[in-house]
Amino acid sequence: MKPEVSIVIPVYNEADNVEPLAREIAAALAGRAYEVLFIDDGSTDATGECVLRLRDAGVAPLRLLRHSRRSGQSAGVSSGVAYARADWIATLDGDGQNDPADIPALMAARRDGEAAGVRLVMGNRVNRKDTWRRHLQSRIANGVRGWMLDDGTPDTGCGIKLFDRAVFLALPQFDHMHRFLPALFQRHGARVVSVPVNHRPRSRGQSKYGMFDRLWVGIVDIFGVMWLARRYWRGLVAREVQGADAPAGDRP
Repeated sequence: MKPEVSIVIPVYNEADNVEPLAREIAAALAGRAYEVLFIDDGSTDATGECVLRLRDAGVAPLRLLRHSRRSGQSAGVSSGVAYARADWIATLDGDGQNDPADIPALMAARRDGEAAGVRLVMGNRVNRKDTWRRHLQSRIANGVRGWMLDDGTPDTGCGIKLFDRAVFLALPQFDHMHRFLPALFQRHGARVVSVPVNHRPRSRGQSKYGMFDRLWVGIVDIFGVMWLARRYWRGLVAREVQGADAPAGDRP
């Protein structure tokens, strides 16, 4: 049976988080057709072995993909989406801070908005459980991205989201693209909505990101996304003008 949703989770050295996350997903999606793809991004601990053990134990319909070397979160998401079997993809961070119990709410928002062109449902962490330093970093990063890209999304850095697989595969692929999905989906002509989601403190493992990763590395990418959006809209205008000037039988 084709799954209703594929859950894509990039992980790097998250051996302690794999089992709790898999069991929470199984509880949240009980009675639904789904699959879970863990993408082991070159872990040096037992992350991959934990996934295989849980798969063999039948905890959930798990699949494991392995990167031979660490390639980053966006590469992990892209690998998972490429191998997913469902038409809709949900993503979670591998640190356990996203709550799988929110996935059904994202799926309901998708159903309500699909006819209106909604192809991306973003989580919005309204009650953050990070340290003050990490919370400040994310607020700055979200503020800079929102100001420069004007994507109308309050929490672009939220790891839990639901999107149309076909649209994602049509997007330009680049490092850190997972931080800019609202702007990229809008560039593609899709609607984006946000729904409130739970957020939890990290209780196991260590964070893989700091201020440099969350803000300064993304500045160059922001300008790249702005260029992509400008190039796309210029292309639309050019096609519309061409269509208006051409004879009726020759219009695109």
